[in-house]
Amino acid sequence: MLLTLQQLEIPPGDRLILTALKWQDYEQILGELGEHRSLRLSYSQGTLEIMTPLFIHENTKILIGDLVKILLDELDLDYEAAGSTTFKSQTMDRGVEPDESFYIDNCTKIRGKQRINLDIDPPPDLAIEIDITNRTLFNNYEALRVPELWRYNGERLEINIIQNGRYVTTDTSYIFPQFYLIHKIPETLKIAKQIGSAKALKQFRKWVEQIIT
Repeated sequence: MLLTLQQLEIPPGDRLILTALKWQDYEQILGELGEHRSLRLSYSQGTLEIMTPLFIHENTKILIGDLVKILLDELDLDYEAAGSTTFKSQTMDRGVEPDESFYIDNCTKIRGKQRINLDIDPPPDLAIEIDITNRTLFNNYEALRVPELWRYNGERLEINIIQNGRYVTTDTSYIFPQFYLIHKIPETLKIAKQIGSAKALKQFRKWVEQIIT
């Protein structure tokens, strides 16, 4: 008897790894699982990782996404939030689903589109991964040429920027160079656990306003 993906249960925080797949298998799995799902998929040259996020994972990604939106709004930067869109390229044989992602410099190039295909469309300008249960690998994001990748492990924010096709870890965001985010974002996330997300976001906005005025 053959099992279907709907019959598989992946406990929150765990992951399932499938190997020796072809691109067509990956596409079929994406189609079978559908777009409205809690599972996150990462595909790289025949290996597919399927993960079910924990509450802390989802809560953290939403908060960091909200912090990025505050930065973009206060700086009056045009953008499109892309969330956990499936970014894939058959040419590169890779596909990723960030926890959060944003088009900023390239937002007008994808605005109004229903689907993104990295064989013809630009990658997001910023991708964010929450590494509380698993460590995100660089390979897919480097191959897909995502300019800036943030990784947060529950304590520390790591900022990586593409230079000569490879990621370099830096203290400063290319998109938000005037802000010391590797300290402020973890600090704000810790404050949110004590006083709540709404109050922490208001404090962060005031901090941004003080710096840019």
